[in-house]
Amino acid sequence: MGGEDAPPLTLSRVVVAVESVVAGVAYWIGILLALFASASLFPDLQSDGRVELLLSKPIGRLNVLLGHMLGVWSAIGILAVYLLGGVWVIMSLKTGVWNPRFLFSLLLVVGMFAVMYAAVMLMGVWTESTALGLIVSYGLIFVSMVLAAADQIGPTLGPVGRPVFWGLYHGLPNFTEVTQIVSTLAKGESVSSWYPFVSSLLFGGAAYAVTGYWFVRRDF
Repeated sequence: MGGEDAPPLTLSRVVVAVESVVAGVAYWIGILLALFASASLFPDLQSDGRVELLLSKPIGRLNVLLGHMLGVWSAIGILAVYLLGGVWVIMSLKTGVWNPRFLFSLLLVVGMFAVMYAAVMLMGVWTESTALGLIVSYGLIFVSMVLAAADQIGPTLGPVGRPVFWGLYHGLPNFTEVTQIVSTLAKGESVSSWYPFVSSLLFGGAAYAVTGYWFVRRDF
């Protein structure tokens, strides 16, 4: 019988399942809130008076940009460690079940925030608009929900729509699909494919490169 073949429900399985849910929720809600909280930082850095003061110092523009990026990433990283790490320590102490692979999900949360923040910065250097940066970054997350169904949608498209769709799939962040990697790591299981995360990092790297090029050449 199917019920007899099911693995027994143990405390360890319950804890790992709960931690997987916590990681998934932190990934979505945490990154959405982090983007909202940090979206205005880069446009504000370019505001009249502030950017001139920064650039008047013996600091290269790329160093200013890199310092801003590292500062934001570090702040989000510290918050992620505090929240997720705190949940992990408390649950582990209370239950006696230690699942250290849960902590690997922290890297993906911070990494995907950095990817989505690249879109915010790109819009910031282009338009200095906080609202547009949020719209684009949240829009990319919404589009990733559609792209996550690529195996079902792709075959139904025509000869023109199919390459466009797959081009978007490979070129834009796969935010939704990375959710599965986060949950898999939190469970301590092997990840079948890292492609969604790697392709997202490539998008982020390209967006940061364009931002840097534009920021260096821009006339403030």
